[in-house]
Amino acid sequence: MMNNTMEYKGYVGSVEFSEEDGIFYGKVMGIRALVSYEGTTAKELVEDFHTAVDDYLALCKDKGVKPEIAYKGSFNVRISPELHRQAVIYATAHQMSLNSFVENALRTTLSSHR
Repeated sequence: MMNNTMEYKGYVGSVEFSEEDGIFYGKVMGIRALVSYEGTTAKELVEDFHTAVDDYLALCKDKGVKPEIAYKGSFNVRISPELHRQAVIYATAHQMSLNSFVENALRTTLSSHR
């Protein structure tokens, strides 16, 4: 099974392949800045990913800007009002917050798909 992500210094990068161009490519996920990389081999892709992250961090330092933190643990989810209502009722009935319920549901689902 091929892993379609890689990680470096807390940043997660996608791994894609262009059959037409014969290259691997990707971008850092979870931040607004576009940080992309490519390589003709898996080794080159990893090296360019590391270089791209290092360059992004260096650029932020040079500009005096705080680098974005990927996946800081807070996100908005849009669901139907009925599903929202059902989730609140379930969470309340089980003496838990809606946040705890959603976190538990995500953890349970993701642990069953490893």
